[in-house]
Amino acid sequence: MLHFSAPEPYILWLTGAGVLIALVAWLPLALKKLPLSLPIICIGIGAAVFSIPAVTLRPMPLDYPDITERFTEFVVIIALMGAGLKLDRSFSWPRWGVTWRLLIVTMPISIVAITAIGGWGLGLPWVAALLLGASLAPTDPVLAADVQVGPPKTGEEDEVRFGLTSEAGLNDGLAFPFVNLALALGLAASAGEPWAQKWVLESVLWEIGGGVAGGWVIGKIFGWLTYHVPAETKLSKTGDGLIAIAATFVSYGLTEIINVYGFLAVFVTALTLRRSHHDHDFNHAMHNITEQIERLAMMVVLILLGGALANGLLSALRWTDVAAAFAIILIVRPLAGLLAMIGFRAAWPEKLTLAFFGIRGVGSFYYLAYGLNHMPLETGERLWAIVGLVAVLSILLHGLTVTPAMRLLDRSRGRDPDKPSPDPDATPSGAH
Repeated sequence: MLHFSAPEPYILWLTGAGVLIALVAWLPLALKKLPLSLPIICIGIGAAVFSIPAVTLRPMPLDYPDITERFTEFVVIIALMGAGLKLDRSFSWPRWGVTWRLLIVTMPISIVAITAIGGWGLGLPWVAALLLGASLAPTDPVLAADVQVGPPKTGEEDEVRFGLTSEAGLNDGLAFPFVNLALALGLAASAGEPWAQKWVLESVLWEIGGGVAGGWVIGKIFGWLTYHVPAETKLSKTGDGLIAIAATFVSYGLTEIINVYGFLAVFVTALTLRRSHHDHDFNHAMHNITEQIERLAMMVVLILLGGALANGLLSALRWTDVAAAFAIILIVRPLAGLLAMIGFRAAWPEKLTLAFFGIRGVGSFYYLAYGLNHMPLETGERLWAIVGLVAVLSILLHGLTVTPAMRLLDRSRGRDPDKPSPDPDATPSGAH
């Protein structure tokens, strides 16, 4: 008679990792035509797994503050590189008009509105309310895959998909000044130090300007090494898309060393690297590896989020917090988005889609973790509950509506959503 001993934890983790990787590859295909999304499935898996009595780990963000900050940071920078690489549209101020509208109008209005909700409506200290506003204003580059453009050279870049992709790429970096403003105000309240001049000169002018310039320089260097080195040792000859991961880490690391916004730098590096040889097939290889790593890391984050939900992440919520979360998703972002669309030449379905699908998620987790790690607040548990609820609501509401909405939008533009995307590798580019 066979006897089975209890498996070692390592074996269980290895098996679980195998199942997770298989789901990463298969679920997007299985969910393509369904009103479901990969994030919804991941949260459900996490809630189920961490509800098992034998699983004693409690993946609560306040219990693991440094891991939460660093892991979400990693996921975001990978997503930003992927977003920049897959944008086919060359940069120009007029052609990126929808992006500027979402950044200059929608995001500041969202920050002010959420801060006001937090301070006046929820009774949070104003510093905590501002941190909440800065955390929840940016559109997430990680969870917005279903409303973003397709891979390089596939032609899936209508105005809606381009606008939401470029917004997600840039607003993660531009939200940081407001996170730093909350930290500066908190320090000024406790130490009485002047903050305005330092915040404007450093957190706004230097760190934004330095992030853009640093990202551009590093993108130019990697573009030259990848495509234009006058030798057979150019990086594109390797055929290895891991070059994109190298560019991500170098760009983020070097710009963070000089204290500028690494998120902004990574996205600019990706745009610059792509423009170094716009139509080269190697762009597709680089995008593929970033997308695979991003999807796997995203699934881990969301499984842990499901586990946190199962362990009481939302227990600190009050009924006013729940109402505020719905208002942020259903009122603040849509209205702020529609205000940005005034005068924009697009059909109403496109404007409504741009306004509604401001997905919140992993980027918000990073900003809140960063803020609380640099300025501990007594309201930290409640802030995590609010941000967690907003992210879950966004994942559910946007996840359930994104597939039918985007399919309807495609049909309105005369595009068959069931037609396979062209294979970029099948189109000769003359760029080998």
